[in-house]
Amino acid sequence: MTQRNVLGGELDECGRDPITGFYRDATCTVGPEDLGHHSICAVVTAEFLEHQRSIGNDLTTPQHQHGFAGLHPGDTWCVTVHNWLLAHQSGVAAPVRLAATNEAVLRFVPLEILRSYAVDVPDDTSSLDF
Repeated sequence: MTQRNVLGGELDECGRDPITGFYRDATCTVGPEDLGHHSICAVVTAEFLEHQRSIGNDLTTPQHQHGFAGLHPGDTWCVTVHNWLLAHQSGVAAPVRLAATNEAVLRFVPLEILRSYAVDVPDDTSSLDF
């Protein structure tokens, strides 16, 4: 089954360097095993990474046993809805790549909020409400 992005199109890749996604398939694909709902494709910033560390989600320290080298500002990463929302509420949410953010997130975050953090714009915007 093909998963869609929040704009209604095919779900784009979020990142390959480092490879992201709960399933490590470079996309923010969601499934029953992904209890954290890693559905938002974020371009991480230093402020976002520090916030994540402060809430117990250290994304910068390498964990070589899991093949994780740690994130740096500018990396793209599929983040959990809950942790992204906590960052949003604290004013440090990471920018979002809408074309690579899974539509399943819309059950938790309104599209208007995601758009306010958007760093990508689709080629054809005629179907979008502005």
